[in-house]
Amino acid sequence: MDLQDQLKHLFPDHKPEPETESEKDSAYDIWLQDDPIICKYEKRKGKPITILEGYTGATDDFKKLAKELKTKLSVGGSFKDDKIIIQGDYRDKIMQILKDKGFLVKRVGG
Repeated sequence: MDLQDQLKHLFPDHKPEPETESEKDSAYDIWLQDDPIICKYEKRKGKPITILEGYTGATDDFKKLAKELKTKLSVGGSFKDDKIIIQGDYRDKIMQILKDKGFLVKRVGG
């Protein structure tokens, strides 16, 4: 007997409401821009980093995007001076994630 069956047994009158995709996505609506986001690669103190810059929307939206990228890639990073700094060279993966979200992305450097 799984958890759903146990809950139905305990609360027979309860009717669960199905979650829709639009309700999940509405919390993460991010303003899309016309200009591409610049995705570039640098080395600082001998370690590779990926920098995203050029976002013209709200700072809070850019912070949400930074948190989502760091979570999806399971890496560290930060948000400073309107730039997202991701530890490691993840340009291809980041560009694919941003393109799936509807952003225009431009790769700069190597």
